[in-house]
Amino acid sequence: MIKEDLSNLAECFPKEFGLVQKEKCKTLFYKKLSILAHEFYHGKMQTFPKVPLPAFNWFNVWYTPGVSGVSTSIRDNNPLSYRLSNRSNLVAVVSDSTRVLGDGDCTPPGGLGVMEGKAFLMKYLGGVDAVALCMDSRDENGVHSAQKIIDFVKMVQPSFGAINLEDISHPNCYRVLDELRASCEIPVWHDDAQGTACITLAGVTNALKLAGKKLSDCKIVLYGVGAANTSIARLMIADGADPKKMVLFSSKGSLHDGREDYRTNPAFYRQWELCKITNPTHILTEEEAFRGADLVVAASRPDPTTLHPEWIASMAEKAIVFACANPVPEIYPEAAKEAGAFIVATGRGDYPNQVNNSVCFPAILKGTLSVHSKGISDSMAIAAAHSIAAYAEQRGISVNNIIPNMMETDMFPKVAADVAMQACQEGLARITLNWDEVYAMTRDDIAQTRQMMELLTREQIIPQVNPQWLQEAMDWAVQQVREA
Repeated sequence: MIKEDLSNLAECFPKEFGLVQKEKCKTLFYKKLSILAHEFYHGKMQTFPKVPLPAFNWFNVWYTPGVSGVSTSIRDNNPLSYRLSNRSNLVAVVSDSTRVLGDGDCTPPGGLGVMEGKAFLMKYLGGVDAVALCMDSRDENGVHSAQKIIDFVKMVQPSFGAINLEDISHPNCYRVLDELRASCEIPVWHDDAQGTACITLAGVTNALKLAGKKLSDCKIVLYGVGAANTSIARLMIADGADPKKMVLFSSKGSLHDGREDYRTNPAFYRQWELCKITNPTHILTEEEAFRGADLVVAASRPDPTTLHPEWIASMAEKAIVFACANPVPEIYPEAAKEAGAFIVATGRGDYPNQVNNSVCFPAILKGTLSVHSKGISDSMAIAAAHSIAAYAEQRGISVNNIIPNMMETDMFPKVAADVAMQACQEGLARITLNWDEVYAMTRDDIAQTRQMMELLTREQIIPQVNPQWLQEAMDWAVQQVREA
């Protein structure tokens, strides 16, 4: 019988299944179990009051006529909305669902499961309230429009303390993020880009410490030039990496200042910016780029044959490999290690060194919200990465444990406080709090969330998980793999 905590999952696969079959079966199991659980609970999130109702007449306080005083007070002084409403702890998770995980365009409502999932993680890990807003970005010609997303966010921003952009296809994602960061009065965060860059930088920082190397000295290969890797490149360069020692690869070859396809297409301005400053010697092949490289970060296609073992074998001593495609990495860790990699990280939670955005974005948004910040700068993301890396180093790091996981609760208040202090230092904070105040606020909000969930589950107001779902999901997954 499969345990409710799924800790014995590996023991439940048929013995005749090989590695590839087991990995496929595991993915199918989680998908089927997710459908069964979501259907029963009707999603993951709900709204719930946070105030008492001592007596019937208190409706007149929480609503009309008393609440008119709140409305007119905010009308006369808009920043009061952070004190007289939940705005200071509320995030909109905005998506047009055009690039949902590895499934592509799922239609606007198709993204709700993921956006509710982001809201769930924000609340449980960071004590942040969030609401999923999946919108239709198609224009009159049926083309997905970056401008429609920009206009939508600008219209809803008065209701929120921050915006989390999610699963927007590129190149629209670049323009949406950059224009909203420049024009909105509240922070705008794109987790697929900035979140991935932040947690990757944290992992790379600790991997380099174990390898005895400095970021500024490293020869770096970035495989894939979507939102994730372009942001990773920018953040690493801002933190000291030498762009002249960096080579990026798109599906059509390496980036350099001779790439006319990027130079002439304004939609890909982020890639062109990197073309101008990286790979000055015009390295063209993977074989040449990987030879002697200290670090490779792959964020490309989910196929374990994407990165060839011989490329890894040609890298420098104590090579570091981040293969971050989901649900399948560009090379399996076992193969990368066999080829000579010193440290391997993936996007998967069932392998060591998971590069997981969920370790960073709840705390980053909480720290940002705590001081009513006007934005989230790259320096704030770097501060978060260094905070995460420092937390891991303090509790101990090893080649198979360079990044904290989501259940290391003490990390989130510390990262939130470090981010808030960076916002104050840069003049982005609307209010000033000290480190201890942000830490205590975040710690208490996280604790309250978990106490509420434990109480509601214990009292069966939130129904328990049905153990039959687990076996049904496994039986279905095994059958699918056998029939494939």
